[in-house]
Amino acid sequence: MERQEIEKLVKELTLEEKIEMIHGQGIFHTGGVTRFHIPPLWMSDGPMGVRRELEDDNWNPSGTTDDFVSYLPSNTALACTWNRRQAEQMGRVLGAEARGRGKDVILAPGINIIRTPLCGRNFEYMSEDPYLTAQLAVPLIRGIQENDTAACVKHFAVNNQETNRLTVSVEVSERALREIYLPGFEAAVKEGKSMTIMGAYNKLRGVFCCHNPYLLREILRKEWNFDGVVISDWGAVHNTLEAALGGLDIEMSVTNDFDDYYMADPLFKKVLEKEVDEEIINEKVRHILNLMNRLSMLGEKRKNRTPGVFNMSAHQEAIRSCGEEAVVLLKNEEDRLPLILEGKKRLAVIGENAAALHAMGGGSAGIKALYEISPLMGLKIEAGGNIGVDYEPGVGPEGIKKAEILAAECEDVIVFAGLNHQSDVEGQDRKDMKIPAGQEELISAVLDVNENAVIVVLAGSPVELEAFADRAKAIVYTSYNGMEGGRALAGVLLGNVNPSGKLPFTLPRCLEDCPAHKLGEFPGDEIVVYREGVFVGYRYFESEEVSVRYCFGHGLSYTEYGYGNLSVEKTSQGYLVKADVENCGNRAGLETVQVYVRAAGETIKRPVMELRGFDKILLEPGEKRTLAFCFTEKDFSYYNEELKCFAVPEDEYDICVGSSVSDIRLKQRIEVDKCVLEAEKSNGPETDSFR
Repeated sequence: MERQEIEKLVKELTLEEKIEMIHGQGIFHTGGVTRFHIPPLWMSDGPMGVRRELEDDNWNPSGTTDDFVSYLPSNTALACTWNRRQAEQMGRVLGAEARGRGKDVILAPGINIIRTPLCGRNFEYMSEDPYLTAQLAVPLIRGIQENDTAACVKHFAVNNQETNRLTVSVEVSERALREIYLPGFEAAVKEGKSMTIMGAYNKLRGVFCCHNPYLLREILRKEWNFDGVVISDWGAVHNTLEAALGGLDIEMSVTNDFDDYYMADPLFKKVLEKEVDEEIINEKVRHILNLMNRLSMLGEKRKNRTPGVFNMSAHQEAIRSCGEEAVVLLKNEEDRLPLILEGKKRLAVIGENAAALHAMGGGSAGIKALYEISPLMGLKIEAGGNIGVDYEPGVGPEGIKKAEILAAECEDVIVFAGLNHQSDVEGQDRKDMKIPAGQEELISAVLDVNENAVIVVLAGSPVELEAFADRAKAIVYTSYNGMEGGRALAGVLLGNVNPSGKLPFTLPRCLEDCPAHKLGEFPGDEIVVYREGVFVGYRYFESEEVSVRYCFGHGLSYTEYGYGNLSVEKTSQGYLVKADVENCGNRAGLETVQVYVRAAGETIKRPVMELRGFDKILLEPGEKRTLAFCFTEKDFSYYNEELKCFAVPEDEYDICVGSSVSDIRLKQRIEVDKCVLEAEKSNGPETDSFR
């Protein structure tokens, strides 16, 4: 359908028909217009798969048996891969399954910054770092949208806590907003070409995000040239006039009084009473029709729309591959891992998380999985029937005693601990960074009788490991790793897979060390102030030299990698950085090479380390490869609040190449000239410390 045809259609639609298209007429769909063959827009939650079918006017499951789907790794797990190719492949799986289930918009990915370890939805997000988030979000979006399914990037913006999420107002400096909280969304729009964006529940500087003209009109539409559809979070609209004028296109909510939504009958009346110009409604409808046209939902295009497919074996294989790369080996003293089971008769598996299933939990992220392989099942599958795998949950004093006896009897012991979706869950934040009650006691008891016990921590957020991190010889971190997660994890533990995961966030020693809690506010009350500014995550820990348990980007392997021959060449486009990486061990492995920029001078107060490049490569034993990274002026810039744009201060900068933010192997200093990035200039508001 050509643009002029869409304009003609907009003119022919009645006001009533247009109003039907811009708000929910079911829990997960808008209204259509039968006489012009305009279908409803069907949506589904989907960070880890397509949500089960619900009844149209309430939140009760439909009760059908045809809505089982593939269960994908959480966004935290995906971020642990540090692999753009895995992100794109998971996008393809999610988009195909959404289209196969008849959905037009999949409400994913979630890309809010992990500001605090306590946020209940951290498992739905990716990282504390905006660059890593952006680099994974873009291919994920592209993969989704290959299938005539629109991605809906969420939650725009600064939705970093669940406590008071419906009302809290975030006070954040313009610099922190631009450097930390917006880059992922900007990349999603400009590079990922996300067709839809979801507004957040919270307020930004006193104005609800779903009718915040600074976010939706000034930044999203004017600065980033977004021409897609802005959808509200469910129940995030609070005022008819503000929603209509603020830049929102579709209002969705949690109740079934669809005609009473703010952008339903109340908006219809505002137009009739001349309080709202009908052209405002036309603008929203135009966005929706353009979206439908891109998704081949209109006219003759419908005949050739991608049909999608779900529950394919290829999807399951892709999920397993992603899950294998998402496992992070945190510690491996005395080469405790991988476990060698040959010639042994028993393997002890301890802890509830060994047998727990997680697909249905977490809130809106929960899905109805076709199947889910637990770690216990994965170990039994991978170990085979010649070795006994004995399991003890280890719950309560009696359970801990039984686990202690089992651990003493077996040479090889794996203890599974961490969180589940009672802790990692939408709608509430955790109270502290501890793993839930009883698990530290369980681990301590097991280590008392078997010092070689391997500890596996499953969680979607940073957790405190201090109770056992010094005692345990081997520690593994994994997030919610999808339907094949148990097999993926077992493959790493038993040596069939060489671990290659890297932490996408810092594991601090305690909550009090975290910048959001030490410098800023959490959770606030009516207002939460981000006093830490741009010093989020490793930016704070590295700058202030705060000791952490495991740093951002950390992750070990069963082989060793050597780095060398760093060179930095100034080109007409910027700077070309090259470095050699070699597999110095005796088995193939994937290594993630990370490049950070460090401002050597003190021209402006800024973090001492900022991720600006990475690549994950497969190296055979003895293989050496040269990697190249292209840096532009933007990679050395910060947001200048006075100039209201990104700028580069004249300074010396260190190009730092390594295996994590604290494991820098190569460094070279360069000089960069002062400049102002006019192309990035905004018309942002006047700002003081927090506005």
